[in-house]
Amino acid sequence: DFGGCMFVWRVGRQSVQWWGIGTWGRECEKECRSGSWAWGARWYGSRKERRAAKMAAKKAEKGEKIDFGRVGNTLRMGLVGLPNVGKSSTFNLLTKLSVPAENFPFCTIEPNFARVNVPDERFQWLVDAYKPKNKVSAHLEVVDIAGLVRGAAQGAGLGNAFLSNISAVDGIFHVCRAFEDADITHVEDRVDPVDDLDIIHSELRAKDLDKVQRIIEDIEKNTKSRGMKKEDKDTLEWAKKIEGVLEEGKCVRHCDWSAKEVEFLNTLQLLSAKPCVYLVNLSEKDYQRKKNKWLNKIAQWVRSKSDKDPIIPYSGAFEADYLEMPEDEQQAYCKENAIQSSLSKIITTGFRAINLIYFFTAGPDEVKCWQIRKGSKAPQAAGAIHTDFERGFICAEVMKYAELHELGNEQAVKAAGKYKQEGKNYVVEDGDVIYFKFNVSNPGKKK
Repeated sequence: DFGGCMFVWRVGRQSVQWWGIGTWGRECEKECRSGSWAWGARWYGSRKERRAAKMAAKKAEKGEKIDFGRVGNTLRMGLVGLPNVGKSSTFNLLTKLSVPAENFPFCTIEPNFARVNVPDERFQWLVDAYKPKNKVSAHLEVVDIAGLVRGAAQGAGLGNAFLSNISAVDGIFHVCRAFEDADITHVEDRVDPVDDLDIIHSELRAKDLDKVQRIIEDIEKNTKSRGMKKEDKDTLEWAKKIEGVLEEGKCVRHCDWSAKEVEFLNTLQLLSAKPCVYLVNLSEKDYQRKKNKWLNKIAQWVRSKSDKDPIIPYSGAFEADYLEMPEDEQQAYCKENAIQSSLSKIITTGFRAINLIYFFTAGPDEVKCWQIRKGSKAPQAAGAIHTDFERGFICAEVMKYAELHELGNEQAVKAAGKYKQEGKNYVVEDGDVIYFKFNVSNPGKKK
């Protein structure tokens, strides 16, 4: 379609962009720089991610169910909300909770980005049982995102930075302020978390709608002279369906889509398609007595959209004091006041929300959690360790954690006949303890 046109490519981790030079070079460059050809970008990613994306495309062709979101094992949750609702405080609390493994230290890569270890009693039991030289837990990447104000989709306040950062994450921790504090101002001069929810989601949908409408305009404009191919017709049909959903005030993730449509949606990475966990920030008093005038209203608002989005009440004020206490004081204080920290629940819920699970490898040298997408089969799980494991996959020797924990050790599991060999169609389950067998040979040259 671009006869006589040469391209200059700029290759990045997430995408490949191109500029045209030659017969239509000026026009191509103009279109690309304006962003109007965003719908034509080709997703790049790591080798594992590209392979997983191809598998998703094959599933779509067969009509099999595929999940929303970027394909990968290391995904991010972003803290989202209006200014002064407790996002940065929550970020600091989550990062303080992280206790690094010896060979995987907690690391703040940027001021607003951190890796937080996923707490898991199963991992600790395996460490105690095998007493390894090294231990590596699962982790969740968390991003503290700039605050939103009304009109962010049109660039108000830090809206552009806010929406750009949300595009880069895979799921949302939506922080709602349900506490009164005269010393902490609210950008809307009132405390109304339900109205805050409406503001946030309206801005996300508005940005998505603008993106989809530009795609529709570009296809209609660029196919006037040459006519529409099947790919153009499909893209236009899907884009108009998405446009209709957004104009009705619905989020993309709350609607039903075919496998082909989900595959297309995953190329757009729309903001309203990202999974959401609602964090309701209460005063310590309300959190302790489990009562707040906004809790039921927030729950009704969320359930009116979907009954699948988790809601977690917590108190930033309590958590800050709790983390400053020695461990023995923490236990005594919680017992005396009938209260528990919610930070572990927030981390594990966020991890599950973006469809991540992990399996264990365990031995005297190392106990490690390997993060994979939920629904991954044994060869793909092996590939999380090394691509050779997937390429030369023979079988997976699997122990269920619950059985290993009950029986006490690997020898007892084998004696009970519960040490299983699984083939390439085995779907790995969360908490499996796996040993992979593989063989990679170097084939001779063809003659």
